[in-house]
Amino acid sequence: MTKNQISRPAPQRRSPAPAAPASTPGDQRSHSVALSRQLHSVARALHDIRAGRSGTAVLETVPPLLRPGVQALLFQVLRTLGRAEALRRQLAPRTPPPAVDALLCVALALLCGDADDLPYEPFTLVNQAIEAAKTDSATRAQAAFLNACLRRFLRERDALLQATQQDPQAQWNHPRWWVERLRKDHPTQWQQILRANNAQAPMVLRINQQKTTLDQYQSALAAINIKANPVGAVGLVLQRAVPVQQLPGFAEGWVSVQDAAAQMAAPLLLSGLDLAQPLRVLDACAAPGGKTAHLLEYAGPAAALQVTALDIDPARCERIHETLQRLGLRAQVLAADAGRPQDWWQQDCGGQLFDAILLDAPCTASGIVRRHPDVRWLRRESDIAQLAHIQARLLETLWPLLQPGGRLLYCTCSVFRAEGDGQVQAFLAHHSNARLLPSPGHLLPGMGDKGSPVPDNLHGEHDGFFYALLQKAPA
Repeated sequence: MTKNQISRPAPQRRSPAPAAPASTPGDQRSHSVALSRQLHSVARALHDIRAGRSGTAVLETVPPLLRPGVQALLFQVLRTLGRAEALRRQLAPRTPPPAVDALLCVALALLCGDADDLPYEPFTLVNQAIEAAKTDSATRAQAAFLNACLRRFLRERDALLQATQQDPQAQWNHPRWWVERLRKDHPTQWQQILRANNAQAPMVLRINQQKTTLDQYQSALAAINIKANPVGAVGLVLQRAVPVQQLPGFAEGWVSVQDAAAQMAAPLLLSGLDLAQPLRVLDACAAPGGKTAHLLEYAGPAAALQVTALDIDPARCERIHETLQRLGLRAQVLAADAGRPQDWWQQDCGGQLFDAILLDAPCTASGIVRRHPDVRWLRRESDIAQLAHIQARLLETLWPLLQPGGRLLYCTCSVFRAEGDGQVQAFLAHHSNARLLPSPGHLLPGMGDKGSPVPDNLHGEHDGFFYALLQKAPA
């Protein structure tokens, strides 16, 4: 599994590499693709996600002509699926066959929002959903049943919605266990997190200061009518997402797409170190290479930084190479398991200890649900303990590879405490030679009601993340 594929139970580590943003559903009205065909593809995608496939993998199988509209509709469905499933139970207490249930829930998810947010007129959407049912042998015989359910929803909409109001999964569009876990982990902020997860994530850029400045690049964007606001030290959040091909100098490495929380890793690890001295740095779970590149950008061309970037999957290592090549940067890239240093440390790194280690560990990805709305429906509560075990093993395995006096930055794109503060406190309790340096800890998704930024230490917009900077005692 790649880092931008979120299948269960394999771990997810971060958001995907730069890609063109999805269209909004309404944009598809001007396209020649029939809505019924799009709804059929969205229902098949939902069926596959329910079977355990990631949204990223599913969308890759959709024909290119259909993909933008299907992705936009699918994301809207996934953000309202809890309500749609509750409505389906009201309309059909006995669960229909999987393909029929998927199409019914797709239609209900697109119909149950506020009137101003509906992508299509309700009767149009119902008619096209029935047409979609008739085109597939798995749903054709149930077209009349689908029609009856959807027509009843249109007639009894308010009453049916009211009947689902007390269902936490319907109210928050997350599994019940997820809601309860957040209430326990973040008793005063759990509602903010859930609301943020149901919003669309903005597009955030990281400026390559070796090639331009924040002010210069903001001006370059303004010159082509792309509005952006500063976030963090070298970030810009776009008011409207655009394909990366439209970004000035993207191919030349002026800028990368990276969330503002992820942009904190490089300065946290390297700030205060003497970058004029030779430093050996390990990026232990590096694909697709965004943080590897930022380490090199932050250090600057005059620094004596030797970065080794690891990833277990050779295909993902190619993504690291592509990222570094576009930005004009160099690092040692190894296809290897960070949890098995006996396979690579002596052979490829000469058995030398590292001055700094970045461990962006596999996790539930519970902090990036805005970007990957399928995550909440793929994960199971048992995944947290399984992934926490992997995280603990990686910490234990990599700690001996750190130079006395060196730093290890542990991070996850998770808001669950078992993968963040709980993990680090357990590590500190068993390692007397480890000290926790000032660190952000848990960063919660930075979007409030109606998409307004929530003030925090980034002064702007970011995903959910966790950071702990650990220092090993001098010899």
